This record gives sequence, C-alpha cells and structure tokens, in this order.
Amino acid sequence: MHRVLCSILVAAPLLSQAQAPAPNEKVPVIQGGAGPCSLELTVRGADGQPVYAATVKVHIAYGFGGMRKLDLEAGTNSDGKVKFAGLPARVQRPPLEFHASKDEYEGVAAFDPSAECQGKHGITLEKSKAVARAGRAANPGTRAR
Repeated sequence: MHRVLCSILVAAPLLSQAQAPAPNEKVPVIQGGAGPCSLELTVRGADGQPVYAATVKVHIAYGFGGMRKLDLEAGTNSDGKVKFAGLPARVQRPPLEFHASKDEYEGVAAFDPSAECQGKHGITLEKSKAVARAGRAANPGTRAR
C-alpha cells in the first residue's frame, strides 16, 4: 500500500507538467546584416487566428542610389510570428512592403525604417484577388453581382 501511494505522489506532478500548455515557440529571426533596424510581424488569417508556415518576403534597395539590394524570405512559427533584423535605417523609395502568403491567401505590411527603426506590425491574410479572378475566368457563366 505504501508503494502505491508513493508512486501516485511521484506521478502526479509529472502528469500535471505533461498537461500544461507548451510555452510559446521561439520567434524565427532572419538576419539581413544591413543595418540596425528590425521588424517583428504577426500574420493572422481573416478569422484572427495566427497563421503557421506563412511565407513573408521583402525586397530592399538601399545605399547610394539604391545600388545595394537585399531579398529576404522567412516562414512564420506556430504563433504566426517572424522577425526581420539587420534592416537598413535608410532605404530607396520607402516604405518597405512585406508580402505574406499562404495557399491562396495574401497580405501586405508597410514599414518605413527611417520613421520607426524597431517595429511590430500585423498582417491579415485575405483571399488573393488573382485567385478570385482566375476562378471567374474558369466559370464564365457565373457573374459577380
């Protein structure tokens, strides 16, 4: 009887730890190596839920006359987050446009590093207009009202 009680006392804390929610996943960071600025993005679906494995891309032209170019791409974690670090403080033709996509959904966030060097923004993914147009072209009998 004593052994059974001891095993229950030992197993109870282990079971409660196993059922505890997992801590938030570490935010993936893509390092640009071109300056001191950074932007943390949270990608959400139309329903407001975080989007896992959404792809976020940005094209950056910087330096004298925009001669230097940088293309960055990263995926979001299970919380819909990704961070771009090492961004230049001055860019050619601000703001930068961060394009997020997953399946047929896409969204854009604008970021001007000269106005805010350390930023946090959100992107809401919506159904792509190109996909919607392609669907109507495939079914010419349907009309938008």
